[in-house]
Amino acid sequence: MKKPSTLLMLAMAVLFSFKAFSIPKLSSLPGAPSVIFLDFDGHYVNTSFWNSGTPINCAPSGMTDAQITEAFYRVSEDYRPFVINITTDSTVFLAASLTKRMRVIITPTSSWCPGVGGVAYVGSFTWGDDTPAFVFCDQLGPNSPKMVGEACSHESGHTVGLSHQSRYGADCTTPTEYYHSGGGGGEVGWSPIMGNSYYRNMTNWNNGPTPDMCTATQDNLSIISTQNGFTYRTDDYGATMDASTYTLPSANFTVNGIISTNSDMDAFKFVLAQNSNFHLTAIPFNVGANYIGANLDIKLQLFNAAGTLITTFDPPGTMDVTVDTVLFAGTYYIKIDGTGNVNIGEYGSLGAYTISGTSGALPIHDVALVGTVDKSKHNLNWNIIADEPTKTIALETSSDGIFFSTLTTVAANATKYSYSPFQSNTVYYRLKVTSILNQTVYSNTIALKSAGSTDQSFFVSTLVRNDISVNASAKYDYRLLDLNGRVIKTGSGLTGINKVNISNQPDGMYIMQLYSNNQQQTERIIKQ
Repeated sequence: MKKPSTLLMLAMAVLFSFKAFSIPKLSSLPGAPSVIFLDFDGHYVNTSFWNSGTPINCAPSGMTDAQITEAFYRVSEDYRPFVINITTDSTVFLAASLTKRMRVIITPTSSWCPGVGGVAYVGSFTWGDDTPAFVFCDQLGPNSPKMVGEACSHESGHTVGLSHQSRYGADCTTPTEYYHSGGGGGEVGWSPIMGNSYYRNMTNWNNGPTPDMCTATQDNLSIISTQNGFTYRTDDYGATMDASTYTLPSANFTVNGIISTNSDMDAFKFVLAQNSNFHLTAIPFNVGANYIGANLDIKLQLFNAAGTLITTFDPPGTMDVTVDTVLFAGTYYIKIDGTGNVNIGEYGSLGAYTISGTSGALPIHDVALVGTVDKSKHNLNWNIIADEPTKTIALETSSDGIFFSTLTTVAANATKYSYSPFQSNTVYYRLKVTSILNQTVYSNTIALKSAGSTDQSFFVSTLVRNDISVNASAKYDYRLLDLNGRVIKTGSGLTGINKVNISNQPDGMYIMQLYSNNQQQTERIIKQ
């Protein structure tokens, strides 16, 4: 909630502080000249601008150290892009200039202003008279660190010049929601800080309409960074990809960074001396589970030495990014950027992140796959060069060369496989080879044209380890029998590639009977 701003000259407020309670002393950007003080330990307010001039004896919040710390970190992340220190230390607040500081009192003393989570004057950050803002923790949970943190950012947002943000319907006249509640759920559920942000995970500054007018958008970031004596933080990593790019250690590394503006992109370089497994995580700052309380939805791009984009990692349902891949020896670049999702654009996707990576030399040096077409049959052959024995070989197939699924798993010493696809188009193949050290390498991808097969209803992998692969032209039922004729498994499948797991059966020979459209087919299966 906010109170209207005023153009009148304001008298100095007389403020006195309780110091009977020990509060964790936390600061988000020590040394910054601008300060927002989260005051949890009680305060005596005597000013004509609150409570009709009647003094307010604000009780301490009663929040635990853990609750205070979480609320602090939530507010800190909201203001992370800016040169401003969020603090719980009163000495830091008192050392700041009067026109560059704001006290937000978190208190259960709310009877003088009932029915709201907090109050503040718009633009009061620069008034220079220590007029405080209030957050009423008894109305928020009570003492929910999520709700208290959101309210602290909301009310302090008023003090740095922001009005509420609302939602309008198609007529663009009257708000359907005075406090915009956002949309979506789970990790990427979003709402604006200056709306109702209590019930979504991803909350940030927004560029949207106010209650005054549907077409009058309020650019939160521009207002905060231009009207209060502070602006954005200096960019920590550049976006260029050349000799000046920050170089990550080649083996194991952890690096912290901040995306501080919409145009900010952070580039990093790494060099692999040999073909390697490469694992990287990019995680936004959070207060739990890699995403709770995060503001930054991360997009990661991987480039080769020439600066050509190899691939983009931007999972739609998560805010973090995980990369597990195999890279050849050479120089690579990555770029970290804020992105939007199904619920919101990238405008407010700003904040801190941590990237961590590991790489290791591959015992498998090369996997070369070739193939030929013989009428409707695809004949695949491969050669593996490795220092260590092969544990598994999975043949993967795709209709577009991008999204692959496992067609079959063959014996570790196999070098060929024949397969007759039903579809009449180009089929893409690759091998996924795993060594006994559990390191995985993919082969090259090949594309073979297919005219489609009509001679058989089913094509079945007959030499298997754990799964029998069935490629079916229609829905079907099956029975799996041992050599004694005992039925050990029954089931059904759909058109396309299906898997029948027999990992719990002993090695040996089995008989599979398949039924579809009054047709029957029998295959001999060897598990080894």
